[in-house]
Amino acid sequence: MQAASVAAAKGNIAAPDLRSRARVSASLGQLKKAGFRRNDLLMPDAGFGCGGSCLRLVDMGVGIARVRNGVETVFRSKGKARYFQAQASAGDIEDVPSDKFKAKPSGTVLPFVGVACLGAILFGYHLGVVNGALEYLARDLGITENAVLQGWVVSTLLAGATVGSFTGGALADKFGRTRAFLMDVVPLAVGAFLSATAQNVQTMLIGRLLAGIGIGISSAIVPLYISEISPTEIRGALGSVNQLFICIGILAALVAGLPLAGNPSWWRTMFGIAIVPSVLLALGMAISPESPRWLIQQGKLAQAETAIKTLYGKDRVVEVMHELKSGGQGSTEQDAGWFDLFSKRYRRVVSVGAALFLFQQLAGINAVVYYSTSVFRSAGIASDVAASALVGASNVFGTCVASSLMDRQGRKSLLITSFTGMAASMLLLSLSFTWKVLAPYSGTLAVVGTVLYVLSFSLGAGPVPALLLPEIFASRIRAKAVALSLGMHWISNFVIGLYFLSVVTKFGISKVYLGFASVCLLGVLYIAANVVETKGRSLEDIERELNPAI
Repeated sequence: MQAASVAAAKGNIAAPDLRSRARVSASLGQLKKAGFRRNDLLMPDAGFGCGGSCLRLVDMGVGIARVRNGVETVFRSKGKARYFQAQASAGDIEDVPSDKFKAKPSGTVLPFVGVACLGAILFGYHLGVVNGALEYLARDLGITENAVLQGWVVSTLLAGATVGSFTGGALADKFGRTRAFLMDVVPLAVGAFLSATAQNVQTMLIGRLLAGIGIGISSAIVPLYISEISPTEIRGALGSVNQLFICIGILAALVAGLPLAGNPSWWRTMFGIAIVPSVLLALGMAISPESPRWLIQQGKLAQAETAIKTLYGKDRVVEVMHELKSGGQGSTEQDAGWFDLFSKRYRRVVSVGAALFLFQQLAGINAVVYYSTSVFRSAGIASDVAASALVGASNVFGTCVASSLMDRQGRKSLLITSFTGMAASMLLLSLSFTWKVLAPYSGTLAVVGTVLYVLSFSLGAGPVPALLLPEIFASRIRAKAVALSLGMHWISNFVIGLYFLSVVTKFGISKVYLGFASVCLLGVLYIAANVVETKGRSLEDIERELNPAI
């Protein structure tokens, strides 16, 4: 470990010795000439956990001396630059391991992200399972001729999810992230069981409602937990894993429907399968560490240190504890109430979160997921279930690409690219159903346009909102603000699921798709004007910029 080096000239100027044997060799006159202030040094940084030479000290030409006087070093990260401020104080400096600045990414966190993503798999699975099963369960439950009840079988899940999304934030704030997961397992498992064993539509609706409450809670706490335990340098990639596993869950539900043609009773097994990941989620969260940020907010510093050691290794305990304690103003303020979300301090950032999910849903993604089988069938595609499975595979592929780009291209640029591609795809779909010259190719264009739409969605509109929201919300409002935004998601999702077929019947699929294209273009304009870039920045740094203390 190296101590900080100083040059004295009528006082002390402290420059942290961040790397072993780093030298400070410039005179004060040279520093002033170069534009440096007495106590501020600008250090180019390749990012947290960049590996190799992240920080280099400029040769500055002053004699080197060991610090025995007390020096307090305050640092904060801004984009790709790191500012260090050193101030003289009384007493001895607290030794900080030099490993703090090497910022080696740790793989220890990955298993716990994987456990949390079981909630994302269940999210996607329960959303997609009704797609192929609806026709067969309607026959067994005697509602084949009742389109309204079929719509409720689809949409009751979404009504439950709306309730669950608001509940998830309160549970996460009061009991912690891991305990909220354990509570969430109950409605997820019971709902799946009731849906699989239902002998009448009433039992099916109760099962779907409970499963909806479960996925609503998980939709709030999965991205919240992942963002709070992820290292800054890979937070974008890990955050987008949430959406990847949602896509995997949807794909699994579509693939699970393939045996239905030969076994009409298979739909019960499809619903029952969801019990397995629910149990695994409970077992995994029982041994997963709590979010260190939440623990520090609760004043449980010893437990926070233990959690950090489990997540990142003992070498990074001092680093992460220092960052969390000094960086987040939320740690010194009480958790916000629901009405605080609409205060002048937070109103703008909360409205951005709600708007992103509103655009995401009104752009038509869940209409495509829920009813892709029916759309392909009307377009004359022979294997409609297989075509829907292709849509699910496209979603997974696009999200994998997004994961690799998230920490390089940035959240905002991916959102703009995504909504632009979705608008173009929806326009293609709309034209394929109206232009007579394209009529012979309508089936092919329906599949191509839908696949391109889903690919575009999975590049940004799908993964980014759930990742961006925990990043832009202050720690004291994070859980409730995420819950509020997801409430907007589920309300709009519910409305689309309930009325999509009726609107298509009244106006025609072409006009509906044209409306979706218009929403996507509005989304591009809104994002360009209101969304901030967060890649490569710590949650504490983002909080200081967007939610300054009063």
